[in-house]
Amino acid sequence: MKLALALAATLSLHAADLPKIRYTKTFPRSVPAYVSIWIDKSGNAEFNDAPDGELPIKFKLEPSETEAIFSLAAKLDHFSRQIESGLKVAFTGAKVFRYEDGAASREVKFNYTLDPDAQLLLDWFERLTETSMHAINLEHTARFDRLGLDKALLLLQVSADRKRLAGASQLLPILDRIAKNHAAFNRVQDRAAALAEAIRAARTKTD
Repeated sequence: MKLALALAATLSLHAADLPKIRYTKTFPRSVPAYVSIWIDKSGNAEFNDAPDGELPIKFKLEPSETEAIFSLAAKLDHFSRQIESGLKVAFTGAKVFRYEDGAASREVKFNYTLDPDAQLLLDWFERLTETSMHAINLEHTARFDRLGLDKALLLLQVSADRKRLAGASQLLPILDRIAKNHAAFNRVQDRAAALAEAIRAARTKTD
């Protein structure tokens, strides 16, 4: 028992020491008005849609997703240089990229950027946000509005068809529960099962 506890403590300490990329976006009157996402080098990730959110969504990225995100951060010199365009454009949210590696950290703030690598990294976080919001919507709908599940799944299908999902493994637990829920309509079960199967197939292709 002591050995297991010591091993767990060691693994936890190791995880805390891993480099992390954090992203925040504050955009009042948008949905969500606040986003916070962090990802560590091993692919552990956490999403929150409130500054003081007590129930963040924790999930795991695929190795290829983690590699793509950290590679873009490296191309951006781990946020040691400015990426704001300085152009007079519409406000699209106060965004922050932050890189943490041990005691060292660097961050860059921006509204709009023309840097292609920064745009690609922002798109990753926008897709992660879209996917996590689907997870939240499905959980809420499954609990409080079962008649709305078909619409919620259709919206998820649209995002999947548009290649807007990232970190999609976070959707599997709720999709599996819906697919196995015999109280749900057959088409709802079938749609949930098909989406879960597509996500698993996509994961297999990246292995």
